Amino acid sequence: MASILTSPRTVEEIFKDYSARRSALVRALTIEADEVYIQCDPEKENLCLYGHPTESWEVTLPAEEVPPELPEPALGINFARDGMSRKDWLSLVAVHSDCWLLSMAFYFGARLNRNDRKRLFSMINDLPTLFEIVTGRKPVEDKPSAESGSKSRNNTKRSIDGQARSNSKLSYVEDEDEHGDTICGSCAGNYNADEFWIGCDICERWYHGKCVKITPAKAESIKQYKCPSCSTKKSRH
Repeated sequence: MASILTSPRTVEEIFKDYSARRSALVRALTIEADEVYIQCDPEKENLCLYGHPTESWEVTLPAEEVPPELPEPALGINFARDGMSRKDWLSLVAVHSDCWLLSMAFYFGARLNRNDRKRLFSMINDLPTLFEIVTGRKPVEDKPSAESGSKSRNNTKRSIDGQARSNSKLSYVEDEDEHGDTICGSCAGNYNADEFWIGCDICERWYHGKCVKITPAKAESIKQYKCPSCSTKKSRH
């Protein structure tokens, strides 16, 4: 495996490294998939698919160092080649390659602070995964981000009509059919858009406002809501 002379350190440098490796693997698993397929001979030893920061890819043996200097891709992808259809095999390699790309990015980003790690993941998450590209799956439509969801949780809390449901575990739900399995943590009643609900910022369970004696007006003034259960647990310590 080609060695790296200087490790990326900033969010931008790490993302640039990630993008270059990803571009190499996209090419390897799409327009140059025939060559990858041929090189991954099951008769050979354990092989790995690497994407390099030079935007080149390589099918080769894993690093000899134990532990390796950098995170390693999935080992032995060649052994699975003839045990499944070509399409399924490429999809499998794509999934493992996605995992490897993330591990590389967060290996380099280990010294980043929390906000920078969040920003790095957000930049990565804006790109389709290798699996989505290889399988032709369309990325799920954009939803409110985790950051905006957190802001809603802290500032607007939960509303009656569902506008402020862009927080906690309902932040990615658009209509009632999709969250019909949400139940009240107190009475176990099913979700109803006509009723006011409030979510606990600690355990992320949802409750009827009436069950925990919280009105919409009162919720507006609460910076962090703790359900009765979480409040009790804290008082016991």
